[in-house]
Amino acid sequence: MPCRAADSTGIKVEGEGEWHARKHGAPKRRVWRKIHLGIDEETLEVRAVEITGSHIGDAPVLPDLLSQIPEGQEIGSVTADGAYDTRKCHDAIAERGAHAVIPPRRNAKPWKVIN
Repeated sequence: MPCRAADSTGIKVEGEGEWHARKHGAPKRRVWRKIHLGIDEETLEVRAVEITGSHIGDAPVLPDLLSQIPEGQEIGSVTADGAYDTRKCHDAIAERGAHAVIPPRRNAKPWKVIN
């Protein structure tokens, strides 16, 4: 049963403005993007990719990453860091029939039961 790992990293976008700022000393606000990846832990194959602005958190992107993996392909578990410890992420993982391997956030509290 394949296991998936999800995480993100920042990438700096450089262009003409960045070069101009270095040459002339003008302050330029740096532009960052986040690349979110879903990786098969056994084969290390990238199975899902999403690029967002730096203002988008990790947790809201996980359902989109999971939707990129075809429904017919079984997912055994999803491993991620505490940034993904949200009800929405756990629900998205459970909908795929997978087990979530996510440590609780530092300030975690038990969720209220929703009927």
